[in-house]
Amino acid sequence: MAERLRGKTAIILGAGQTPGETLGNGRATAMRFAEEGARLVLVDRNLTSARESLELCQERGAEGYCVEADVTSEAACAALIEECVERFGRVDILHHNVGVGGQDAGPAHLTEEAWDRIFKINLKGMMFSCKHVLPVMRQQKSGSIINISSVAAVCSVGIVAYKSSKAAMNAYTQSLAIGNAKYNIRANVIMPGLMNTPMAIEGYVSAGREREEVIAARNAAVPLANRMGDAWDVANAAVFLASEEARFITGVCLPVDGGQSARIG
Repeated sequence: MAERLRGKTAIILGAGQTPGETLGNGRATAMRFAEEGARLVLVDRNLTSARESLELCQERGAEGYCVEADVTSEAACAALIEECVERFGRVDILHHNVGVGGQDAGPAHLTEEAWDRIFKINLKGMMFSCKHVLPVMRQQKSGSIINISSVAAVCSVGIVAYKSSKAAMNAYTQSLAIGNAKYNIRANVIMPGLMNTPMAIEGYVSAGREREEVIAARNAAVPLANRMGDAWDVANAAVFLASEEARFITGVCLPVDGGQSARIG
């Protein structure tokens, strides 16, 4: 099969990962994009982690470079997109994989500080990066924007700020899709469910829970084969949405969750 992203330039925001025993969504997506022939701009606030991702991508034949950036800064988002255009001449794919949920709580206990932090990180970087990539993609008359949300946006969970921020991400992306369809720009969301990734697991372990206990409980909550997904599941969905195979798909919120969100029905 031909490389599905050959000739395309992709910016991946959140291309490093939280330390842990497994693979994170951003790194796995970078590696899959590399395998499919994309040129890569790997962005993370942790430059060392981004460089580790780039090395894995270069082993797969990819051309690319890393950027250390705080995506909650509009100036930083504008600069990294400008640099990508200077180096590669275009931006075909913008993949936003930045998000946090720490210090979240239920409605009666959620602090203003936690609410503001979660919304700032989960939404501002997406808004700023989309704002500054749109003129490039409009001039090209093409582009694919992929935002990583969560099934928490549509499922019942006790973490209010995280759920609200992800629901807002879905709504923003749908508006983005409709507003830019005439420019042949597609915008879609991936909603991961329970995943075996460092960000999902390591917090529980560092708080004193046994890793095997955490994994078993999360596996049991997944309808499909009672097994969590992993970063490759998210990465493969991203490859599809970034590719020409999805040329007629925009404004979609795609669950990658083993059927978890189907319980709503």
